[in-house]
Amino acid sequence: MTPTVNHLEGWRLRALVFSIVAATTGYLTFSLWGGMADVATAFVKIGLVGTLITLSLSSVNYGLRFLRWQMYLSQLGHTVAWLPSLRIYLSGFALTTTPGKAGEAFRGVLLKQRGVPFPATFAAFISERLSDLVAITLLTFFGLAQYPQAWGIVLAGALGVMVVLACVSSLTALGNLQLWASTRRGKLMALLSHASEMLGDAHRCHSPSMLGIATVISMIAWGAEALAFYWMLGWLGVDISLSFAIFVYALSMLAGALSFLPGGLGGAEAVMVSMLLLKGMTMPSAIAATVFIRLATLWFAVLIGLIALIRSRHGESPW
Repeated sequence: MTPTVNHLEGWRLRALVFSIVAATTGYLTFSLWGGMADVATAFVKIGLVGTLITLSLSSVNYGLRFLRWQMYLSQLGHTVAWLPSLRIYLSGFALTTTPGKAGEAFRGVLLKQRGVPFPATFAAFISERLSDLVAITLLTFFGLAQYPQAWGIVLAGALGVMVVLACVSSLTALGNLQLWASTRRGKLMALLSHASEMLGDAHRCHSPSMLGIATVISMIAWGAEALAFYWMLGWLGVDISLSFAIFVYALSMLAGALSFLPGGLGGAEAVMVSMLLLKGMTMPSAIAATVFIRLATLWFAVLIGLIALIRSRHGESPW
């Protein structure tokens, strides 16, 4: 019998509530700035069927990313039953908008109860974020030729990918770094030692074959949300090519990732609105489209995560 999980208490619970309230308030303000009537009109144009299609494609994204997560755990030598693992994985989405990646820490607490040590959880997390960054950077190339001014952001993403891959590729360098840091005192040295250990574990997830499979899964996952974005713009009457829609969505996600803000809040929205204005949309329409797609992707994930998190906090049971 698995013990009841009550680790999301105190500051973590307050941080979760505060972040969700603050972000929701920000989104409400964002909508009002664009004109609530225009936002409401856009939602009516998309309709119930359009909303369900968008949410379905978002679900494809989450499902494929979970499949990749299971692959990483297996590669690290840890097998977790699919249904409990799915609940644990989704519960991390609830804390997407919290600072400090509290969701990943909580996911690690739940996995530790199933025999997965914290270093392995964070190694899988690092691998996951890297795979996302690789896929999103590649997706930006679909329409980059139509907006070459974005080369700076894309180059930053590509450099980030190369730096992390370089860090996880050399076990000798990581081993030497960990040994050097472990023989010295101080919090910084302890942090450096743990980081090098996690990167060493992450190395096992980045063999050429694993990297190739993970990249394909990630591109399909994020491509599903980009496709939803393209269809949504079509329902709103925007004349835009599929390649450019994929580019705009991927560039927005990349900007959000490079901003290092929880959930990419602010950075992703700013880029998306700017690019839609470039295509001739009015400010209210651009904001309405941005609010809708973020509600149907980021905030839909937070909602699903909250449901999974509540189940996790009240003890584990079959899904």
